[in-house]
Amino acid sequence: RIVECCSDITAQKMRGLENSGKVAAIERSQAMIEFGLDGTILSANQIFLDAMGYAMDEIRGKHHSIFVLPADRDSVAYRALWAALNRGESQAAEYKRIGKSGAEVWILATYNPILDESGKPIKVIKFATDVTEQKLRAANFSGQIEAIGKSQAVIEFNLDGIVLNANENFLSVLGYALSEIQGKHHSMFVPVEERGGAAYRGFWESLRRGDYQSAEYQRIGKNGRQVWIQASYNPIMDLNGQPYKVVKYASDVTAQVIARMKSERVRGMMESVAAGAEELSASVREISDTMVKSRDTAMSAVGKVELADGQAQRLTSAAQAMSGIVELIGHITGQINLLALNATIESARAGEAGRGFAVVASEVKNLATQAKQATDRISSEISSLNGISGDVVDALNAIKTEIQSVSEYVNATAAAVEQQSVVTSEMSNSMLRAAEEAASIGH
Repeated sequence: RIVECCSDITAQKMRGLENSGKVAAIERSQAMIEFGLDGTILSANQIFLDAMGYAMDEIRGKHHSIFVLPADRDSVAYRALWAALNRGESQAAEYKRIGKSGAEVWILATYNPILDESGKPIKVIKFATDVTEQKLRAANFSGQIEAIGKSQAVIEFNLDGIVLNANENFLSVLGYALSEIQGKHHSMFVPVEERGGAAYRGFWESLRRGDYQSAEYQRIGKNGRQVWIQASYNPIMDLNGQPYKVVKYASDVTAQVIARMKSERVRGMMESVAAGAEELSASVREISDTMVKSRDTAMSAVGKVELADGQAQRLTSAAQAMSGIVELIGHITGQINLLALNATIESARAGEAGRGFAVVASEVKNLATQAKQATDRISSEISSLNGISGDVVDALNAIKTEIQSVSEYVNATAAAVEQQSVVTSEMSNSMLRAAEEAASIGH
């Protein structure tokens, strides 16, 4: 007869299949390599080989240390790693390894001792993920942040505005020690008149929404010292894309702002001077125009004086001609008197017969006497007129001389005013150019 003894190993078989499936799944997605307890390489999957740049034949039978930096192969930490694995203790960490080309390869790995039925380790399987790219990217970000931290003032806040941390640059700019600001609100750096304002509340509400803020800000340092910074407030997001803190990067621009303010004040003064110079130039131009009109008026007056002088000369000539006529009349009057005298003598000789002739002679003599008196008076008046005409001519000549002097003064003044107008215009233009240059320097 035949006796069959058997055991149901279905569950074990299923567990084995499940474990094999899990291992296969891991092997398809991760780098895997097997070692003996002494570190000798037994096998590796293609993902591992690709990551390290080797073929299987190049590493089989070699020691794990071919992937380790020479300086680390004899280190206490490296010996401790294998000692722990030989005790059956798993190891997991981020490791720096060396590929075939000598390039650094960073892996996130677990070293897993495989135990026999008695619980003793018989080999080690390592599962690893190549994180070189992430490591380099993180190092790049870290380097950038470190560089920013060295060159800029950096401070961190929670979303309520409470100071979490600050670097030495920030503390130096504001004049505080970290212990003096940690745990306090950002408003301690803000001018008092701004702290309760809607703009300041809106500023933090915007940051809590995750909105970036950047501008030139006036801040208050220790002991009330005024500080100007060019800063950006950067909300930092968590893994869910929600802001959880704010990092501010800032540069101290106090010196530049003060210089710009001074430049703007100088520019304002220059513009005021230029405006004043322009007004002065306008006044000078008006004076110049008035001087030209005065000069023209003086020249016109000279012409009129010359005309009056000519008329006075003609009046003098007429008076002199009248004097000649008066002299002629006087001479005739003398002749009449002489004739009247002769007629009187002749009438006396004639006696009674010449009495009527005597009367006529007497009348003629009286008329001659009256004519002489009138002639003398006219002569006197003409002499007076000649004197007045001479005085008028002298006065007109004096006026003409004075007007010519005034005309010369006006011409000289007009020339000086015109020159001053040119100088004022140049000064105004220079001030405007200086103001523009000051503005360009300030900005």
